[in-house]
Amino acid sequence: MGKLLSVKLDDLPVIIKFILHSVTAADALEVISELREKLDLQHCILPSRFQASQSKLKNKGRQSSSGNQENSGQDCVILLFDVIKSAVRYEKIISEAWIKAIESTASVSEHKTFDVAMLLIIYSTNTQTKKHIERVLRNKIRSGCFQEQLLQSTFYIHYLVLKDICPSILSLAQSLLHSLDQSIILFGSLLYKYAFKFFDTYCQQEVVGALVTHICSGNEAEVDTALDVLLELVVLNLSAMKLNVVFVKGILDYLDNMSPQQIRKLFYILSTLAFSKQHEASSHIQDDMHLVIRKQLSSTIFKYKLIGIIGAVTMAGIMAEDRSRSSNLTQGRTDMSTEQYTRVTSLLQLVHSCSEQSPQASALYYDEFANLIQGGNLAPKALEWVGQTIFNDFQDAFVVDFSVFAEGDYPFPVKALYGLEEYSSHDGIVINLLPLLFSQDFAKDGGRMTSKESDQKSVSPLCLAPYFRLLRLCVEKQHNGNLEEIDGLLDCPIFLTDLDPGERLESMSVKEHSFMCSLIFLTLNWFREVVNAFCQQTSPEIKGKVLTRLKHVVELQRILEKYLAVTPDYVPPLANFDLETLDVTPPTTAAISAKIRKRGKIGGRKQKADGSKTSSPDTLSKEDSSECDPTPSNRSKLEKEFKGKEEKTSVSLQNYHAFFRELDIEVFSVMRCGLVTKFILDSEMHTEATEIVQLQPPELLFLLEDLSQKLENMLTPSVARRIPFLKSKGNRNIGFSHLHQRSAQEIAHSIVQLLAPMCNHLENIHNYFQCLAAENHGVVDGPRMKVQEYRIMSSCYQRLLQIFHGLFAWSGFFQLENYNLLYSALEVLTNRLKQGEPDQSLEELLSQSFNYLQNFSHSIPSFQCALYLIRLLMVILEKSTAPAQKKEKIASLAKQFLCRVWPSGEKEKSSIPTEQLQTLLSIYLEHTSSVLKAIEEIAGVGVPELINSPKDASSSTFPTLTRHTFVIFFRVMMAELEKTVKGLQAGTAADSQQIHEEKLLYWNMAVRDFSILISLIKVFDSRPVLHVCLKYGRLFVEAFLKQCMPLLDFSFRKHREDVLSLLETFQLDTRLLHHLCGHSKIHQDTRLTKHVPLLKKTLELLVCRVKAMLIFNNCREAFWLGNLKNRDLQGEEIKSQNSEESEDDTASQVSKSKATEDGEEVEVSDGETEQDSDESDDNSD
Repeated sequence: MGKLLSVKLDDLPVIIKFILHSVTAADALEVISELREKLDLQHCILPSRFQASQSKLKNKGRQSSSGNQENSGQDCVILLFDVIKSAVRYEKIISEAWIKAIESTASVSEHKTFDVAMLLIIYSTNTQTKKHIERVLRNKIRSGCFQEQLLQSTFYIHYLVLKDICPSILSLAQSLLHSLDQSIILFGSLLYKYAFKFFDTYCQQEVVGALVTHICSGNEAEVDTALDVLLELVVLNLSAMKLNVVFVKGILDYLDNMSPQQIRKLFYILSTLAFSKQHEASSHIQDDMHLVIRKQLSSTIFKYKLIGIIGAVTMAGIMAEDRSRSSNLTQGRTDMSTEQYTRVTSLLQLVHSCSEQSPQASALYYDEFANLIQGGNLAPKALEWVGQTIFNDFQDAFVVDFSVFAEGDYPFPVKALYGLEEYSSHDGIVINLLPLLFSQDFAKDGGRMTSKESDQKSVSPLCLAPYFRLLRLCVEKQHNGNLEEIDGLLDCPIFLTDLDPGERLESMSVKEHSFMCSLIFLTLNWFREVVNAFCQQTSPEIKGKVLTRLKHVVELQRILEKYLAVTPDYVPPLANFDLETLDVTPPTTAAISAKIRKRGKIGGRKQKADGSKTSSPDTLSKEDSSECDPTPSNRSKLEKEFKGKEEKTSVSLQNYHAFFRELDIEVFSVMRCGLVTKFILDSEMHTEATEIVQLQPPELLFLLEDLSQKLENMLTPSVARRIPFLKSKGNRNIGFSHLHQRSAQEIAHSIVQLLAPMCNHLENIHNYFQCLAAENHGVVDGPRMKVQEYRIMSSCYQRLLQIFHGLFAWSGFFQLENYNLLYSALEVLTNRLKQGEPDQSLEELLSQSFNYLQNFSHSIPSFQCALYLIRLLMVILEKSTAPAQKKEKIASLAKQFLCRVWPSGEKEKSSIPTEQLQTLLSIYLEHTSSVLKAIEEIAGVGVPELINSPKDASSSTFPTLTRHTFVIFFRVMMAELEKTVKGLQAGTAADSQQIHEEKLLYWNMAVRDFSILISLIKVFDSRPVLHVCLKYGRLFVEAFLKQCMPLLDFSFRKHREDVLSLLETFQLDTRLLHHLCGHSKIHQDTRLTKHVPLLKKTLELLVCRVKAMLIFNNCREAFWLGNLKNRDLQGEEIKSQNSEESEDDTASQVSKSKATEDGEEVEVSDGETEQDSDESDDNSD
């Protein structure tokens, strides 16, 4: 083996064959490990390939010698792999040793391309080891040992060998794509990609076939991944993909099960293949696509029309894109084929004509077209054609002169509201919203239409926001981002009516309520699109107006909540149109309403616990459990109830997320705005006054809530937010279609860019709470507005921490290509403390960022914020290579939060959600240096304080510990205690005396903690507490059997008194567990009794095990059996037993030792019989 490196390549196969034939089971692992280290084939293969490529560059005529040399080297390598393949196929010890050698390699740098190649070869040759290989691969991928670069090198170097096992590689890739882990799915997709890139035509066909199978499977994650791989293959090797286009075309038969985003990807792939430069070869594909699109567009079912619109617009983009790319800079537009231009425009006109009868289809067309323009995919000539038609059509449809005031018989007085400029009576424009909505809603139900409206073509107000988006993006592209042409639409008013209901709310009819709701939804969506449009303009004047529009959005949402609270069955107008079917939306709303009614809400209202929109969307009020009856007879009663609670009740707009226009990611740049000076000009354009506009807390909260939803949707792994069974898979993506046009990396990059302004806001809020604490000594006791401001600031704090946590918890940071992004993000946090030196290590940045974020702990206003801060610090700590020093800080911080008095909600006994308290307590116990001491402090100090306190009071040391939260503390302490002792090694007789003593001391502490916890059931005897006791009591006794009894076997002689004391203490605990079994059966509580048989069996085993320990130590005579009576929790004897049962009862007792009780014959017990065993050791031998 020592001379292996000096052997010629030609001789290597023979020598390796000899070595592998000489291997025995005893030395297999050692031999294979050494062979793996010394056999570095890339040095054999790469030089010859490099020389061959060099010779081709120098002289194409003289390459035979290098070519022969290359072929000879490749032949030897193929022979060598044949030898290895034969060995691993027929010799099990070799294949197992090879897998173990690779598995035991821990360092990332020590892994070679040879390792990956060998795993793939063993996977293909040995069916018995497939599962094992998959497991090894998954572990290596998760740990970052097998990365993209290593896999690419493996295929580049060993492609001739791997080509022969192509079916196995594809089988492995298919298996990996079924995983839930994103890194494993990525690795599987790379196997497909490199198999296509390096293998021959037959293998390429197999790859495409496998990907098409994934796409047609219907599994959302698989479909997305497979489409992404196909898209990469089209970019990678277009000519090779064109040969397999017939397979891809077959996917058109499976469009029904695909989401809009997946349909976009598919049509992009097909259009790229069909309209690439070689048009003739793809004409049949073009014809097929045209047929499918025309068929879908002409359908009356919205889902198929949606497919047609998306397909047609995507195809038009590719047709125009190809032309614009092929035309060079000098020839430009004149070279664009008139025929091609006609085909694009006629296709778009076809879509327009097929969709104009349906407002939803029209709006979808405008949105898709806008996405196309935003992506920069439309040729200049086509863009010019679009620009000429859009502007005039929008103006005719939605804009009227201010002087032409709306006349007609409207149910509400029409007013021009929300204008940002003072208009004279003969100047300016207005958005004609209310008249359009009235003509659509009231006129179609038999109402009168004004003469003016009857002459005009009816345009749905539903299309207002989508059409404006299209107009804005068109103007933006044509004028390089300058929107001066349409800036009048930013400040122009809207024809509305007085929206704030005031006292009129009760007197309005249901139809009027619905009309007002629709009017507000449409106005909100108009403002949201206006903010989308102008958020990136640099003029301070426009920035000020954008902030004002945001303020209007927040105001309107507050008004909308009042209307929605008394209109429970109302379904808003759609705002997002790429739904799989229009029927999805109303059932979604109904389902939400039904769910809320079941949980005790009135009229489908989701109420906030603190009466404010700013509270957590998960917190629901528990008042008003009456169910809503939507009949008119109960309407007035409902409205009266609402009036009485108007100040306390509000509706969560979270349920209506799908009915608002999506905010673009660029909008959040508004958070950079500090104070904006807005100039107010007089009629001669002179500055009349200046106004300071600033982003206020309500508007900041509005932006942060939206950003946190986007971040959760894009960066949170799909496993963490899995969709419940029978719930529509598309629901969670409604309202995020623009977001999904971008990759997770782009979104993460955008949020990193916003970190500095978000840190500013975080520090300002921190200072606000610090000042508030100094003024009020931590008590929020001001007037109503003060409390409202406090809540908004608290919610902003929580959202900011939530966004920070979501960003740093993103799994993408573990990928090498995103390392720089993580570095930049940590630099932003580090520079907040001090301007850091350049080129700091990642470890220093992590430490500084941890310290920066830790400083916020002093001003945390709510328990939810505290938990997010702890989670954020944990996420930062996970990325560190030396987390031990910071771990104790997290424990200290968690304890500090558990020992704080938190402000309670208005309607709740406690403002601390139980799941969050459980999480924080678990974090504390997991991170503390001594779990046993921490448990003893809580159970030995905090709980007695609670017991001695009044009914509604809490522990003085741990204010979060109340009678209401005791069961949570109890459950977590029992679980952590069991987990801790289970992780302790049993020890062996060969261990040193000191180790024995330390472990014995540890078990003494553990049993003492267990005793303290178990004894609490005498005071807190509620069913949840008893259930926890039965479940974790058994697990603790099992751990004692496995981990502690072997220790006692060889510690008994030297530490007799300690062992006896330990057993004696444990005897009392197990006796109490026995009493608990009796209590469960007497009360016939099935939830408790199901744990009794297993617990009794475990206790019986313990009796036998203690007896065995005594025999082992020559103390057999100290063990004796006696009767143990069945008692309840308070120690009272259970009288319901028959006297004859006692003959089966056994108890082993040992003086000054331990008793553990359990019946020897559990199965004879019918619910009354309780057998018991107790053991003890005599003081004397």
